[in-house]
Amino acid sequence: MPNPKNFAFLLALMIFIFLRQPVHAQELVAKAGSKRPPNLIWIMADDLGYGELGCYGQKVIATPHIDQMAREGMRFTQFYAGATVCAPSRSVLMTGQHHGHTRVRGNAGDKNPAAQALREHDITVAKMLQQAGYHTALVGKWGLGDQGAASTGIPAKQGFDEFYGYLNQVHAHNHYPDFLWRNESRVTLPNKVVPVGQKGGGYATEPLAFSDDLFADEAVRYVENHREKPFFLYWSMVVPHANNERNGALKNGTEVPDLGDYARQEWPAADQGHAAMITRMDSYVGRLLKVLKENDLAENTLVIFTSDNGPHNESNHNLSRFQPSGPYSGIKRSLTDGGIRVPFIAWWPGKISPDSTSGHVGYFGDWMATAADLAGTSIPPNCDSISLVPTLLRQPEKQQSHEFLYWEFHEGGFRQAALYQGRWKGIRQGGPDQPLRLYDQQHDPAEKTNVAAEHPEIAAKISAYLATARTESADWPANWQPTARKGK
Repeated sequence: MPNPKNFAFLLALMIFIFLRQPVHAQELVAKAGSKRPPNLIWIMADDLGYGELGCYGQKVIATPHIDQMAREGMRFTQFYAGATVCAPSRSVLMTGQHHGHTRVRGNAGDKNPAAQALREHDITVAKMLQQAGYHTALVGKWGLGDQGAASTGIPAKQGFDEFYGYLNQVHAHNHYPDFLWRNESRVTLPNKVVPVGQKGGGYATEPLAFSDDLFADEAVRYVENHREKPFFLYWSMVVPHANNERNGALKNGTEVPDLGDYARQEWPAADQGHAAMITRMDSYVGRLLKVLKENDLAENTLVIFTSDNGPHNESNHNLSRFQPSGPYSGIKRSLTDGGIRVPFIAWWPGKISPDSTSGHVGYFGDWMATAADLAGTSIPPNCDSISLVPTLLRQPEKQQSHEFLYWEFHEGGFRQAALYQGRWKGIRQGGPDQPLRLYDQQHDPAEKTNVAAEHPEIAAKISAYLATARTESADWPANWQPTARKGK
């Protein structure tokens, strides 16, 4: 019979040896039954207004799949883009810094392309997630880097493992281009294009391959091929942005392969095309969500759907028919809410309560902290970002809030705007000493009545904030004098 003392000694020795063995974090996570971090998908339309979806009040354009997404997820009612035009809004999204701090603060045009490019030391949400172990991909429109002087900002240098789409936003006007980029190589398409300018803009005389159809295919393939590792997919659509060059030549800036049911409407062609672009966009979203469900990825994937800024008027379509800004004033290039308040839907089956609505006031810069929170990593320094996870996971009592949100605009003279406490909107133009226009969005969501005289203390507080809200930028100085319009 074994000696009990020897048995105890052997048992103690075995325990000691076991404890000396290295234990990897992955093994501990596996033993605890924890799942890997969630996949993250950010789907963004281009120039889609707050009011152009059925779940946000649209009556004319059909968006059944996105409406279903809202019923299965959470619809935010006061969420804001990073800016009122394309490039700076995307810069805010990528850097987690508000419009007065982010690298790219406007649409630069041809004179200074480097001003519309991220730089080597900028930390994007894609870089952060890449370092946290995510595979990253960008599909669609970029607009924050290009060949030549703007090459510091190309996707491969900003944290994306894969890229398929447009580098230059003027090139992205054309929904039937003759080439797209795959990583840093040109991919020729069969479309025959009349070129306009030197940036890839133009319009097709033989439209065969619709870029957003290609992007939808690419997004689906990406999801199906990257199931083994957490991934971040930034799907940046081009619809329903106008083809400005086509509108200039043919007086119709809409481009879409099929008008669908709208062909039966007795509307001008531009109106038919605009509605068809949005309904086609809706079908893409439905297709992706279906693929996530079929591949058992839905319950471990957070999907966001939104728009980069307010609606445009560049297709020669009738805004009054569609009421794209909903109850708000202004469109793209406005600092009133019509130009910056956007639809924002979060979908994550099993985590986000279905058919829920949130009035939490957030903006694009919050994606950085939200993604970091879900990936289990830290945000970079100097971010203006608050995680939305408490709101998404039904813990609103833990949700932090912004005291101020900030925007600026550089076309036609410098302007600034700030939202204070989610209620008070202050807008200033013409110079730092010009009076502030103040709107009480709680009682005046359309921002029609200036109440600065009735609330001088609020106006003074916002004025003081605007004086210090931005850092100086050699590329984007606060030029208060009117300048020639140069936006895209």
